[in-house]
Amino acid sequence: MRSSPADEHVTVVLPSALMRLFPGCEREPAICATSVREMVDALDRRWPGIRDRLCDSTPRVRLHINIFVEGERAALETPLPPGAEVVIMTAISGG
Repeated sequence: MRSSPADEHVTVVLPSALMRLFPGCEREPAICATSVREMVDALDRRWPGIRDRLCDSTPRVRLHINIFVEGERAALETPLPPGAEVVIMTAISGG
């Protein structure tokens, strides 16, 4: 039996760097999604253009972006359990 959409919400923690690019963007939006790909699509519906900041054209998560589901590194195919915390981080580089 498939759960109701309300049961499929996850909390997404967005990095400050990304929030600055999208005025009105929430720090921790609740998103209804069952995979990371669905989550990215839902974020892009709320804040058009955010997908391009998170994914490349292949499509996969950009090299400088890390997505963690319940503390584990995730890809677009990663399933999202109901109530999961998804953390999006930008990579830090330098020399």
